[in-house]
Amino acid sequence: MKIYSRLLKYVTPLRKFIIPFFLFTLASVFFSVFQFALIIPLLNFLFDSSHIAEEAAQYAREPEFTLSGSYFKDYFYHLIYQFKVSDPIYALYFLAAMIVTSVLLSNTFRYFAQRCLLNARTMLVKRLREALFEKINHLHLGYFTKEHKGDLLSRLNGDVYAIESVASSSLEVIFKEPYTFIGYFIALFAISTKLTLFTLIIIPISAIGIAAVTKSLRKEAQDVQASMGRLLTLMDESLMGMRIIRSFNATPFILKRFSQENDFYRKASSQGFKRRELAPAFSEASGVFVVACILVYGGSLVLSQEGGLQASAFIAFIAIFSQVIRPAKAIVVALTNIQQGRAAGERILEILDKPILVEDKPDAVELTNFRDKIEFRNVSFQYGDAAVLQNMSFTLEKGKKMALVGPSGVGKSTIADLIPRFYDVTDGEILIDGRDVRDYKMESLRNQMSFVSQEIILFNDTIFNNIALGQPNATMEEVMHAAKVANAHDFIIQTEDGYQTIIGDRGIRLSGGQRQRLSIARAVFKKSSILILDEATSALDTESEKSVQEALDHLMVDKTTLVIAHRLSTIKDVDEILILHQGQIVERGSHEELVEVEEGVYRRLTMLQNI
Repeated sequence: MKIYSRLLKYVTPLRKFIIPFFLFTLASVFFSVFQFALIIPLLNFLFDSSHIAEEAAQYAREPEFTLSGSYFKDYFYHLIYQFKVSDPIYALYFLAAMIVTSVLLSNTFRYFAQRCLLNARTMLVKRLREALFEKINHLHLGYFTKEHKGDLLSRLNGDVYAIESVASSSLEVIFKEPYTFIGYFIALFAISTKLTLFTLIIIPISAIGIAAVTKSLRKEAQDVQASMGRLLTLMDESLMGMRIIRSFNATPFILKRFSQENDFYRKASSQGFKRRELAPAFSEASGVFVVACILVYGGSLVLSQEGGLQASAFIAFIAIFSQVIRPAKAIVVALTNIQQGRAAGERILEILDKPILVEDKPDAVELTNFRDKIEFRNVSFQYGDAAVLQNMSFTLEKGKKMALVGPSGVGKSTIADLIPRFYDVTDGEILIDGRDVRDYKMESLRNQMSFVSQEIILFNDTIFNNIALGQPNATMEEVMHAAKVANAHDFIIQTEDGYQTIIGDRGIRLSGGQRQRLSIARAVFKKSSILILDEATSALDTESEKSVQEALDHLMVDKTTLVIAHRLSTIKDVDEILILHQGQIVERGSHEELVEVEEGVYRRLTMLQNI
């Protein structure tokens, strides 16, 4: 229950829901027991005439008031006796009215209890999903290179739904069914202590089998949820990579992979379902067995007149005990669901417990304005055990343009990611205006920067909202200006709804060049001091590349710019070029300086690209 106690913290203050739920449940249990207890006077007073003289002596006079259960019982019997003396049919009407009233009140209070439970459950799911989504959005980027996106979606969706489905069961097991049990057993002890003790001996015997059934459910639930994560990953990859899959005739391969994983999910789900359904079935069969034993033992007590158990009381005992089976079965079902929910809870808490490796210091300050330079001072960085950057130092002055060149995997994008603190350096420091970037608040640090990534990230929203990302107060004039600078305005106004056109998942309704120009327009719109361009023109055709490059050249006049490029023709005019190899700077200088270096790496690259 440790996992559930942690999850329930997301419904604080819990007393706001649990106290009303508890009170309504007690009221519901009381009237539920009372309606079955009415069977005894109904049978005794209406259909059993052997105790008329005894009843007259006991119930003819109104009992003296005391704060005890016997007073209320005797007073109730006194009322029935008065009705019966007047006219037996009135007693019948009175008992029938009391039964109907008890049923109505019991169900009314049960309804209000369930409403409290529903509020707690929906609040739990809301806050849990928000906490999980917020935590995922604050984890360092390296986490997402190791995790399957489908698995994260499964935790955000499937695991949270699993918690939702068992939340009410868990709360009922904790706050409702035990009190229902207690209420019924108080009534049973009041009718016959001897017979009730007999039932308490039999019930644990049947519970042993139920415990054995539910024991293995947790492992099976973990397998099912992990498999769902893999299925979501396969579906996402297939939908986004449909063109590649078909061009390489890989459809049979993908279908086979999906079928295998889907079959594993089916088998795991089927096995878990069989066990989950076996538990309540076994519980019900055990309940019938217990009732049969009670009939035999209790019937013998009635026939032998031992223990003072009357036939009417025995019938009421059986009726009340039959109701004990319902909460017992509910507890069994809840325990089986809790095992499944426990696996989901573990997967959710696994993310919630992940340390946030990149976060603001308590005394972090605002970077209000970039004034001087960006400096890498003896910077080293590694992903896990793999070293990416080694003892790197360079300076990018304000208003200057710097390019990073080198083969894939050499650390160019890592350098760009370290400046806004998507990661923190392993060793050394990165300074902006002479102060370590870790001393600045990340939001203010990133406010000074605009990014155009090699991977084009657009959202299933309007063109306007994609350009003005994160700026709800943006004006149409500002967005249109950014689009014109990025050479995107002309194609935007030709779309179906202009700037209000929905572009689909990841901008699928646009061409590659159009998507890239929107991402450039987004960077233009931000009006930041620092630009980070990672292959900003890689997806453009020759004509578009030329016009966008001209727009970027114009944009970079007053900006401090870091450019990552494979096409050397796009960086001929930058102030300094760094050539990287195995995480180190092997050459540096302007285009003119580097092409003069004999046997230099940059010179060889320019010759290969005919520059």
